[in-house]
Amino acid sequence: MIVITQPTATEEQIQRIITRVREFGLEAQVSRGASRVIIGVIGPEALLREKPIAAMAGVEAIIPVLKPYKLAARDSRGASSVVVGDVRLGEHEDVVLICGPCSVESQEQIQSIATIVKESGARILRGGAFKPRTSPYSFQGLREEGLRFLAEARAKTGLPVVTEVMDPRDLSMIEKYADCLQVGTRNMHNFSLLKEVGRSTLPVLLKRGFSATIYDLILSAEYILNEGNPNVILCERGIRTFETAARYTLDLSAVPILKSKTHLPVIVDPTHALGLREFVPQMCLAAVAAGADALMIEVHNSPELAKSDGNQALTPEIFAELVPRLRAVAAAIGRNL
Repeated sequence: MIVITQPTATEEQIQRIITRVREFGLEAQVSRGASRVIIGVIGPEALLREKPIAAMAGVEAIIPVLKPYKLAARDSRGASSVVVGDVRLGEHEDVVLICGPCSVESQEQIQSIATIVKESGARILRGGAFKPRTSPYSFQGLREEGLRFLAEARAKTGLPVVTEVMDPRDLSMIEKYADCLQVGTRNMHNFSLLKEVGRSTLPVLLKRGFSATIYDLILSAEYILNEGNPNVILCERGIRTFETAARYTLDLSAVPILKSKTHLPVIVDPTHALGLREFVPQMCLAAVAAGADALMIEVHNSPELAKSDGNQALTPEIFAELVPRLRAVAAAIGRNL
């Protein structure tokens, strides 16, 4: 950590800052310039992070040297892989397709879609049994019945299951059926939930909040990692901007930036970002080109009858036509799909 003094700081104030640093058991290295003094603080920055150094008289700025997300930081280790069921996700793995409906609506529906997406190349099944909806009158999901239908679809197709957890009270129930826990965009800052899934033995797919910065997303992942769960997957799913042509703006710059800052797998959900079926395939292709380790794509066999988000779900035919194009883009950047 570096402490920079104000040009008007007195010698007494400077010495008081140096003394305070040393009282914390840290070393203070002083460099005097023409108008300011720079104090280099050597030692564990955590000892100073919660201390009121910045509020002391004569301090102009404090510049941290180390990242506050030490467990997620790229420089703490090389790129890591996360295993969902028997599928590996990561920078050095094949690009994975995670597909299925927004909501589990019936046993027949989820089994039919699971079979369809597997035949086209999907390796993980997605589906919501608990649905966070803007309106309290909208379809909220089938809850445990939906989880049972997902587990039955897994038994039939062999596809591991990822599904959302919204409430810590439902976690133990969901763990009995799922292979991966999803924390949705509305819960990215639900720190109680993050801590609970951090104690789970299942991997966690963490979606970026629609108003969250990349820095916010990494620190939310740090909550999970800090509880002992090393298996975290980061998901870019669109952010809210001034643009209204699509539901959200898909921030594909987040993919290479996250990969430069963290060792965690980074995936993209173009479906929820666009909210419009006609534009989803193009953004899927762009996401693979940007380096996404997996894509989350909503597929529904009857989108016009879907109980949620039918406008954005791909039909089986569109999805089947998209997969070879995705493979071509992946091959162009040296990856398989």
